[in-house]
Amino acid sequence: MRFNWVAQYRLGLAFVTVVLFMSIGMVPEIGLTGFAEQMKNHQDQQKSEPQQLTIILERIYLDGEISEEVVLDSYWSIENFWAKYDQWQLVNIDESTMVFRKQVDDISPLLKANGYFGITDDGVLTIYNGRPDPSRIIQSFFQIDVKKLESKKQEELIQGIPIKNRDRYVEVLETFKPYSTQE
Repeated sequence: MRFNWVAQYRLGLAFVTVVLFMSIGMVPEIGLTGFAEQMKNHQDQQKSEPQQLTIILERIYLDGEISEEVVLDSYWSIENFWAKYDQWQLVNIDESTMVFRKQVDDISPLLKANGYFGITDDGVLTIYNGRPDPSRIIQSFFQIDVKKLESKKQEELIQGIPIKNRDRYVEVLETFKPYSTQE
């Protein structure tokens, strides 16, 4: 009886794939059997042409903004594919699409480009897209006791405090947190 190395390789690769998914926490909609079969079919086709998948990359920023990038990715080897996305968390999969998510320890590009802290007429610390204007609110945080604020800080909030980077974002939140009316 002759030993079939190709079949052994495919079986081993399918086993590694299943173990990988079990270790990273599979999405409930995905059945192990169905996914293993799908990967086997991809491996069978690998010899002649690269496989193509639609990849959706979700980035969640500190300020709550979520960006989504759609990429058409080709791969010859499943190992190379997983290595490419090893810093991402798989959150959904179907026949031709995978959704990966990553927490980004930074503020969103929108805030860097045009974000301003300000205060609403009700005294709520808020981020605006541009200078403070009720129609341009991005995110609201907490109620500020305006009576406790120094007039200089109150005027800064009325005019708008540009955000520009993560450190400034954190600094402004920490500066105004003690003035919060919430316990």
